[in-house]
Amino acid sequence: MKEIVLDTETTGISVKEGHRIVEIACLELENLIPTGNKFHCCLNPERKVSEKAFEIHGYTDEFLSKQKKFKEVKKEFLEFINGKTLIIHNAEFDITHLDNELSLCGEKKISNKLVDTLVLARDKFPGSQVSLDALCKRYRIDNSQRIKHNALLDCALLAKVYINLIDQKEPTLNFQNFISDISNVKNKSISYYKKVIVANDDELIKHEQYLKNFLKKNNFYLNLLLYSS
Repeated sequence: MKEIVLDTETTGISVKEGHRIVEIACLELENLIPTGNKFHCCLNPERKVSEKAFEIHGYTDEFLSKQKKFKEVKKEFLEFINGKTLIIHNAEFDITHLDNELSLCGEKKISNKLVDTLVLARDKFPGSQVSLDALCKRYRIDNSQRIKHNALLDCALLAKVYINLIDQKEPTLNFQNFISDISNVKNKSISYYKKVIVANDDELIKHEQYLKNFLKKNNFYLNLLLYSS
């Protein structure tokens, strides 16, 4: 099964305020193994980057003004993701922006099957932080090169997080071919390691409270279980 780990960077949060995509990255996996195929480009958003967005990804208006426009890469992008499941962290944000770009080009919205790793993480770790950085820390994934958000690097990290979230046995993988063109991650191999994660005191307290609330809500079934025993 082929899947696409996808991430974007933008000029700002809301498409309603006219914000556009400045970077798209896609890494292809087949049966959870990277195929070596990727789609990556920076884009001219035809507007200025907000100060907050610049602080996040560091792309300047001058740099972006020299890049291709979305309409120039849409065909290649759509062909790359065609028929494949998209793996995205906070999928609503990225898909909303991608659909907006496609709409501006007169194209239909994305209809691919989606897996939102943010939803997976919230279900698996209720009450805990589930940002990409937090999940890298939880799974002891080295994200020290993530000084600024970068869609291609974030895809490589998210691929590792995704494997851990779905509890699959992880082969040792090298994403060097995916990120060799990013100066701040050049010559960095990214390997997968499955680790036993021990909950900290705060997480244990939250988990205990979660169990208490669950048992309170399901008291009838608990009493039935105790009676039958």
